[in-house]
Amino acid sequence: MTLTAMPLYAAAADGAADQKTEASLPEVKVQGNKDAGYSTMFSTSATKSNAPLRDVPQTVNIVPQQLIRDQGARSMQDVLRNVPGVGMSSGDGQRDQVTIRGFTAIADQFIDGIRDDALYFRDLSNIERVEVLKGPAAVLYGRGSSGGLINRVTKKPQAGAFGEVTMNFGSNDLKRTSFDANTSVNEHINLRVTGAYEDSGSYRDQGFVERSSIAPAVSIRFTEDTRLLMQGEFAKDKRITDFGIPSFDGRPVDVPRSTYYGSGNARRDDTTATEVSSLAVVFDHRFNDALSVRNATRYYDYDLDRNNTLPGGTVDTATLTVGRNRGEIGRQEHGYFNQTDFTFKNALGGLKQEWLFGLEVGRQTKDAQFANQSNIDRVSIFNPGGKVAPPISAAVLNGDAAIPTSSVFKVLGVYAQDQIALTPEWKALLGIRYDSFKQDTEFERKFAPLARTDKNWSPRAGLIWQPSESASYYVSYSKSYQPSGESFALAANNAVNGPEQTENREIGTKLDFLEGAFSVTGALFNLVRSDIKTIDPAKPSVLINVGEQRTNGLELTANGRLPQGWDISTGYAYLDGRITESNSKQASPQTPVVQISLEGNRPSLTPRHSAFVWAVKQLGGGFSAGGGLNYSADRFASPSNAVVLPGFLTADLAAYYRSKPYDVAINLKNVTDKKYIVSAHGSNDNLIVPGAPREIQVTLTYKF
Repeated sequence: MTLTAMPLYAAAADGAADQKTEASLPEVKVQGNKDAGYSTMFSTSATKSNAPLRDVPQTVNIVPQQLIRDQGARSMQDVLRNVPGVGMSSGDGQRDQVTIRGFTAIADQFIDGIRDDALYFRDLSNIERVEVLKGPAAVLYGRGSSGGLINRVTKKPQAGAFGEVTMNFGSNDLKRTSFDANTSVNEHINLRVTGAYEDSGSYRDQGFVERSSIAPAVSIRFTEDTRLLMQGEFAKDKRITDFGIPSFDGRPVDVPRSTYYGSGNARRDDTTATEVSSLAVVFDHRFNDALSVRNATRYYDYDLDRNNTLPGGTVDTATLTVGRNRGEIGRQEHGYFNQTDFTFKNALGGLKQEWLFGLEVGRQTKDAQFANQSNIDRVSIFNPGGKVAPPISAAVLNGDAAIPTSSVFKVLGVYAQDQIALTPEWKALLGIRYDSFKQDTEFERKFAPLARTDKNWSPRAGLIWQPSESASYYVSYSKSYQPSGESFALAANNAVNGPEQTENREIGTKLDFLEGAFSVTGALFNLVRSDIKTIDPAKPSVLINVGEQRTNGLELTANGRLPQGWDISTGYAYLDGRITESNSKQASPQTPVVQISLEGNRPSLTPRHSAFVWAVKQLGGGFSAGGGLNYSADRFASPSNAVVLPGFLTADLAAYYRSKPYDVAINLKNVTDKKYIVSAHGSNDNLIVPGAPREIQVTLTYKF
């Protein structure tokens, strides 16, 4: 099959699916299929245009819809197993959280290119694909993104009428229903609505998941050059706030993986409930073949009510008990972001170029209430026994640490980017952004307000060599900044500290085979975060910006369709992470008086080696079958490196029957019933989450 690819560089940010794209550069004929199996040739995240991946001098990993479906993925954690260099965090049992290339990505979540840093579990019913942009991305997205960012691309209204209803059943009382319906009112207006409802159990004692979501959308084509897209979403989620199990003698404690260390009445004492609503409006207008404008606005509202009992206290080796902590957290947030992007194509100096000029403004209000009491009681480390936790004391609830805060974050960002065709074989990508990021935190009582404003320049530069239509090689540099607080309230010990800085140097290749149906990528990188806040040895209550952490790494992927009906997705990451400079220390999990220096240690949740492979074979007659392996070497539970999370290898199998009116899928996960650790807290040695046992999932889909 022959595809006429978008030429370098076509401007088309992801919007309504029927959006027309134009380019003034000559067409380039590329042999292949735009989406062959698990191979995806274009990304909207890297350049804010629908750019061919071969024209992006930076690693971009994409998990497409077909792979999400084939694996029966139901969470962001399931999806991100298909991205090399990503480590799993428990996210306090209340949110999606990962590390990327050895650095936390707690606030690096985006949706359709707009920041989505609220702390919640995201549903997949409205997601078309997930794109992970590796390395600093502040040039287009502002603060954060040391190791990379995660961009969820939503389903958009399309021309025509179609839909489906999907039901999931399986182990641990899995019960989930989702739907997707699209229709055209007329040739100018398209409607789409997606949604889901889930009421499931868990392999963890007392665990449950109750969630629902609905996301309506409408696209309006006023003329061939003017479009409007409006999308709403409302989601609710309630589940056990599960922090997992403690450690003992440098390893996760050896107990059944269902063992729960929280309250014996978890549904009353240990739940997290979130509500998230949002409205996004995107306006696109093309003035002519050379000039277009896109304005995207997103407003959101977020509410969190979290209660937890967790085994995060000290471990007593004499009595074989662990201290439990009780916590109550509330968050109320709302805010907006507005991005205005102008795309201009020209041939200045005889070089064909595509310019992007952008302005981002945003304002977020984040209110928070915290109360936490450490070592509120003690339970057996091997048999916690379902003991009901006592309430937090009045002294703690009324203490200084529980004083509510109200924070306001204001961002003003101006950015420019130029994609240049230097010769038929050589291309360049240059960009820079200037940010003014203002933070204000007020306390309900006692403490004086805190404020700071950071002003930063964030550059990116890349050079691409394409000796043929199927081979692309690049070298690139990018930089980002991480301000104090970043997405949380300022504190007395960090309000005076300037931003931390991250730099990435990368060389890589992107190769297409089998007329573009199969793609291979590789990247070598050096990622360094400097000016990290660490304690001042002369005054331990003060933080100073002298720390440093780096990761040297290699990432490889191979995705797409092979002959004889094989769909393949595989990846490997080698991450040599190290805390190279730090004055900070962490208490030993079993001997708190012993302080462990962090300098020279490996970052938490970051295996030196990790890999995955997934393959599905088309058998004919609508039948197909496949499976995969997921491997991780040893990781550390925290930067202390005092607790090792053992390496593991898990295997999955799947079988499918697909026809025009309906599909049937059976996924058998963790076939060998391997006992392993899926995630941990990342900064505490006693909060470790066991992986799920063998599970079966049956998926029935009716299409109309």
